[in-house]
Amino acid sequence: MTTKDMHFRSPLRVFEKATNGGLGAGNLGVVLSRAGVGKTAFLVGLAVDAIMHGKKVMHISTEESVEHLRNFYDEIFNVVAEKTKMENKMQEHLNLERRRHILVYNRKDFSLEKLEASAKFLKDVAHFEPSILIMDGTPRYEQSERWEIEGIKKLAQDWNAEVWTASQTHREGQEFDGRGIPAEVAAFDDLIDMAVCLEPMSDHVKVKVLKDHNNNAPELNMELDPKNLLLRWR
Repeated sequence: MTTKDMHFRSPLRVFEKATNGGLGAGNLGVVLSRAGVGKTAFLVGLAVDAIMHGKKVMHISTEESVEHLRNFYDEIFNVVAEKTKMENKMQEHLNLERRRHILVYNRKDFSLEKLEASAKFLKDVAHFEPSILIMDGTPRYEQSERWEIEGIKKLAQDWNAEVWTASQTHREGQEFDGRGIPAEVAAFDDLIDMAVCLEPMSDHVKVKVLKDHNNNAPELNMELDPKNLLLRWR
């Protein structure tokens, strides 16, 4: 299958159509779920889809090693290639490597200033400017102050990039607003443009949009397959 065909058939086109184009450049999104449900899989799935259609992705983490994340990307890519009977797998994998940069930081030492310095270096030396930034492990909304989230939102606008973050939910001891968004995330509601929740079911993980910019959150018949970590629709 050609890249054009994959673009047309991808479940993320359903997501984008239901949410009037998805997150969009200059905006801040958050993926919510309990530990181990699939936040990183969802984010890597977004990234792989974007890369295969010409976009550049920067993935930063304060939790995983570069090797682990590379393997995660390869795992998702290989399943996509198999499912779609990809005709030009070697070239597409080369594009995956060229259009993605993974940066790993120590949580205690991470700052937006360091991220901006790294991004400037990549822009000057490798002419790499991301259109999607994935922040895995940081920020921790329950520990963040407003100026931190404001800084991330400003980064999205300055880079004209989508910025996706993640936040963990818990079975007990956590307050939620009427939409199902944890109170510590909802505290930054005016800065967050989109919130997506991954809800574990018996044989799949349901993808629910809790916030879609200033629109009513749509119902999605979309899920994450826990066996191969791919997004799919029912």
